[in-house]
Amino acid sequence: MDKNMFCFQCEQTIGCSGCTGNSGVCGKTADTAKLQDELTGALIGLARAVDSTTAVSKKTSQVIIEGLFTTVTNVNFDNASIESMIQKVRAEKERLAPDCSKCQSPCGKTDEYDMQQLWNADEDTRSLKSLILFGIRGMAAYAYHAAVLGHEDDEVNLFFCEALFKIGYEENTETLLSTVLKVGEINLKCMALLDKANTETYGTPEPTEVTLTVEKGPFIVVTGHDLKDLQLLLEQTSGKGINIYTHGEMLPAHAYPFLKKFPHLKGNFGTAWQNQQKEFDHLPAPILYTTNCLMPPKNSYADRVFTTEVVAFPGTVHIDEKKDFTPVIEKALELGGYKEDQIRTGINGGTKVTTGFGHAAILSHADTVIKAVKSGDISHFFLVAGCDGAKPGRNYYTEFVKQTPSDSVILTLACGKFRFNDLDLGEIGGLPRLMDIGQCNDAYGAIQVAVALADAFECSVNELPLSFVLSWYEQKAVCILLTLLHLGIKNIRLGPSLPAFLSPNILNFLVENYGIGPITTPEEDIKALQSGCVQ
Repeated sequence: MDKNMFCFQCEQTIGCSGCTGNSGVCGKTADTAKLQDELTGALIGLARAVDSTTAVSKKTSQVIIEGLFTTVTNVNFDNASIESMIQKVRAEKERLAPDCSKCQSPCGKTDEYDMQQLWNADEDTRSLKSLILFGIRGMAAYAYHAAVLGHEDDEVNLFFCEALFKIGYEENTETLLSTVLKVGEINLKCMALLDKANTETYGTPEPTEVTLTVEKGPFIVVTGHDLKDLQLLLEQTSGKGINIYTHGEMLPAHAYPFLKKFPHLKGNFGTAWQNQQKEFDHLPAPILYTTNCLMPPKNSYADRVFTTEVVAFPGTVHIDEKKDFTPVIEKALELGGYKEDQIRTGINGGTKVTTGFGHAAILSHADTVIKAVKSGDISHFFLVAGCDGAKPGRNYYTEFVKQTPSDSVILTLACGKFRFNDLDLGEIGGLPRLMDIGQCNDAYGAIQVAVALADAFECSVNELPLSFVLSWYEQKAVCILLTLLHLGIKNIRLGPSLPAFLSPNILNFLVENYGIGPITTPEEDIKALQSGCVQ
């Protein structure tokens, strides 16, 4: 493939086929894309050097997970940082197989995979291997957050090696397809691990109303997903007269009891990641990026962008593993914030949003929900969830939610909810019709709710009056979709466009076996999806 670069892992890829020029739609340059390919090839080589078939050392797992996370869309745009990660992967391989490079034996342990072999493979092989690769990249983000909180799983860690090996060396279509579905199986375990890590550390999320107003005075905006970074920043800013506001996928942090106890965690600033260049323009406050969500900053606010963990951008200040947020704090005090309170709104004009309807909160009202379904007060559940993005067509999700019947319940999660989470849709039986379950990884919670309802009605999840309407952008959405397929969930609607890495044959397999299909219009899809059969 003779191109400056090749990348088709996100939903906004050029022409729904792939970014091949000097830079990608996300702002990633061709040089950065090639380094990320080199890093992936090095990770496949490291996976080859793992001898044990039953366990992977903690150190090796950390390197693999960090390396995979580094390649997720909108995480790392800094070539020097990626080069350093490549050297870390190579050093770990050398530690596992010392002096192996001097040997001429064809064991393959020193081989780094050339990603051009994947991009130039036949379309079905490329499609299946891409599903595996993009799926484990997304899963690595969840494993990374869990590990930060001291939670790991040997089976999850070992599977990263298995999947990387299959990407590099497996050619059998049936084996690759089986591995695709196994990504979904292991990702379910990984999301459960992160759910446990979050709740054991910060408590069980509880429904919480969050203001969108920004108070006058110094403040810091925290974006991304990492609750540990937010915790540390809250602790270091305590008593300093600096308010903290979440952004994007950090919104659900307001629902955790441990984090809610900090009085200077004030509210939520802005909407989803793709709007940050407009919302952060001339912002009189610093922004801390904790995970993927980073868009190349405009000059008007580049001097107030700070990154941490695997996030990096050339020329910005990076907070290292010591987690000393002094530079961020000093910048907040220097800028001073707004002179007067700023009454801000969501996309639809609402001045507040509610989050915290995790599986524990919803299932605590299970009797009410079940009774409402049996009495006919609730006719249908719609899970409208996933990533937001800038490509035209995503207003579909706003209109879909607005047009849902007044006797239906909308469950939502991830940043796609900012299209509609400030709407007031009323209540059914004392419960709001719109319930925000949390971050993208909290798809685990949505699954737990669905399974509990299926058990209560003694039917399968597919027989519930429950429909999945998903939006996708990056690799975490991919691994969640594979988890739903692993569970046998059918008739999922996916948009705003189907992934470019799905070949016609693989797409046809998903359509025939799972009924997966593209979104059409809100009116047509609502009508088609209202076919639950709970008796």
